[in-house]
Amino acid sequence: MSRPSSAQRDGNGHSGRRVGHRRRRAARRLAIDLLYQADVTGQDPQQVMEEWRQARRDVLPYAEEIVNGVESQRQHIDRILGSNSEEWAVHRMAAVDRAILRVACYELGAGVPPAVVINEAVEAAKELSTEDSGRFINGLMGKIARTLQDGGQDSRGSRTP
Repeated sequence: MSRPSSAQRDGNGHSGRRVGHRRRRAARRLAIDLLYQADVTGQDPQQVMEEWRQARRDVLPYAEEIVNGVESQRQHIDRILGSNSEEWAVHRMAAVDRAILRVACYELGAGVPPAVVINEAVEAAKELSTEDSGRFINGLMGKIARTLQDGGQDSRGSRTP
């Protein structure tokens, strides 16, 4: 495979593919921030995004897509999280972990490869939460990914909603 020409690289010499990866990671983190703020303040995520825009903070298009997707599918996502997390009710999870998990579930459903989703979620947890959260999110998202690959059956043999 040939390296991208200088015309295909950013100002730091990175290929467009790498820049795209960093931009998507930044958008995921922004979506986590927005969803976290909405969760802890009890605001609607749309209202939080609007406040950010009024404060002249950028809301990346992919972040907005994630926030809108999570919000429109939140009940479904929370059912998936609840049915796959042993002894952990979604409302009892740390708010930042809950935001990370919701973004990860949305992306799994949107067709992002499971390995990418899990890696990004674990890295976010390590940076934004705790080492234990990274392990918790890795285990839970791995279980959810396997459940989806097995046709939506949870560990009890029931269909995942």
